[in-house]
Amino acid sequence: MKATILASALLAAIAGIGASAAHADVPPPQDVAYNGTLKLSVDATDLNHRIFRVRETIPAAAGPLTLLFPQWIPGHHSPTGPIDQFAGLVVTANGKRIEWTRDQMNVYAFHVNVPEGATGVDVEFQTLTAQDTRQGRIVMTPEIVNVQWNQVALYPAGYNADRVQIEASLKLPEGFQFGSALEVASQSGSTVNFKPIDFDNLVDSPVFAGKYFKRVDLDPNGRSPVHLNIVADNAKSLEIKPEQLEIHRKLVQQMDKLYGARHYNHYDFLLALTEKLGGIGLEHHRSSENSASPGYFTEWDKNWMGRDLLAHEYNHSWDGKYRRGADLATPSFNVPMGDSLLWVYEGQTQFWGNVVAARSGLVTQDQARDSLAYVAATYDQGRPGLSWRNIQDTTNDPTIAQRRPLAYRNYQMSEDYYSGGQMVWLDVDTRLRELTKNKRSLDDFAKAFFGMKDGDWKVNPYTFEDVVSTLNGIAPYDWATYLRERIDGHKGPIDGIARGGWKLVYTDKPSDAVKAIEARRGFADLTYSLGVSVSSKGDIGDVRWDGPAFNAGLSPGMHVVAVNGKEFSGEALKDAVTAAKGTNVPVELLVKNFDEYKTVRIDYHDGLKYPHLERDTSKPDWLGELYKAK
Repeated sequence: MKATILASALLAAIAGIGASAAHADVPPPQDVAYNGTLKLSVDATDLNHRIFRVRETIPAAAGPLTLLFPQWIPGHHSPTGPIDQFAGLVVTANGKRIEWTRDQMNVYAFHVNVPEGATGVDVEFQTLTAQDTRQGRIVMTPEIVNVQWNQVALYPAGYNADRVQIEASLKLPEGFQFGSALEVASQSGSTVNFKPIDFDNLVDSPVFAGKYFKRVDLDPNGRSPVHLNIVADNAKSLEIKPEQLEIHRKLVQQMDKLYGARHYNHYDFLLALTEKLGGIGLEHHRSSENSASPGYFTEWDKNWMGRDLLAHEYNHSWDGKYRRGADLATPSFNVPMGDSLLWVYEGQTQFWGNVVAARSGLVTQDQARDSLAYVAATYDQGRPGLSWRNIQDTTNDPTIAQRRPLAYRNYQMSEDYYSGGQMVWLDVDTRLRELTKNKRSLDDFAKAFFGMKDGDWKVNPYTFEDVVSTLNGIAPYDWATYLRERIDGHKGPIDGIARGGWKLVYTDKPSDAVKAIEARRGFADLTYSLGVSVSSKGDIGDVRWDGPAFNAGLSPGMHVVAVNGKEFSGEALKDAVTAAKGTNVPVELLVKNFDEYKTVRIDYHDGLKYPHLERDTSKPDWLGELYKAK
């Protein structure tokens, strides 16, 4: 026993020596200007290997220097900086290589000692981007490159990110054109040199570049430029009809009418129409970063579902970028973010994405209502997890789950501050209308809370108390209690539907939204009947907690082979549910679970159920007024 104790002590001592050598304090950010301008050169031409090659010069005095790879990425609301793709780091000073040490307690930090006589360090490394979707999001294809600066730059610790100036250049594949919120200083061949900018805004200004590219003006002769920059897998996807262009111009007009102010000097939508580049919907202060189907324009009617995406991301320029929760307004990318107010940041943006899409014509009012019915049903019956969690707690999900797949999403819940937040703000809108006899609405809150200081784009943080105070300025009420009951409670916040003059009902006919979602995701959605969704190949997805399918023994990951003795198909499953209605005959499934086959009988007899909104003519149609163009 004594020998074991001595050996353990010796090992601990050795481990302690190693830890001490590998760990040094990472200087916290300070609001002081960095002495000098960083120079960053990114080569994005290696499309075959999907590698970014980076060179960087960082001014520094002799002595300790800590370099940081961005960890907490705005819009992700979580520590998702892809440090696993970082490779090949070499640091030199005065032409001689110097050693670096990764911080043992902070893998995003690299310590170097700048030698006497040196005025800085030169850094080289590569970003080895995902080769397939198992390794992350694809950002390089033969036709498109997506440059996210947080993936291709180091910056010095000890300074607020907006106090570090940087000059960036980007070498693109031959013939590629690009869009970005960054301003060009010069261009030589395929190398673009951007004007100096602070590191905070560099990271907030990604680049979409492509072989097939189109740029259109969304605000001709406007007070500040707004452009739509499109990259695509092929030239055909760039074909835009005049009426489609006009709808996107109305998006800008409707957002102006909503807020009455702009918080950018220019704005660039970045839109990739692709089946190859990884999907993305990410907000930035002066740009968006989005992808959609190659048929976004050329198959306009087919692709209406999800066309609120640009409205959502554009809205973030006001809500989330200019104004953001105080605990999200961190001084650098390596300070943990707080997500407590994401039900405002994302929830109200989800609300306005749906509304402004309808106001501008990106979707019809019927399509907007169908989409809203789908969301409302989620918080009526589709979130049994509300029995133990609440919307406020889901603001922790970006850190908890980081959008990994979940076994029982309906019960575990995941980032419900988006759609649950949307329903909260519909509730608030209709309550404001009720209190003021329809003289005030959430439009008034939006203008008061997000529409101040036209032209200012310096981050303007807010607190819960600020939200409450502004609502009280619109219509006095106990808004603090009202909001907390909805985001801290265990009841779906869907009262705004009824107060807005509509009823949530379930029928055996799928809405256009359900049809579009089923087609887009390739599955049969029986959430509100059997309590299960099944892919076209028979793979079981989410199973509603304590629903008929769950109680019969089905679980996610099983595979349906047959329905009532016949080969599985989505239609066969729906036919079986219809046939069982009003009888005592169960729906019988042959399922495969690993290497075992078993018959599962689901005792369900109420037929197909799909959510719809039905007009309640006994009440004023405030939802209809909400969707009207201004």
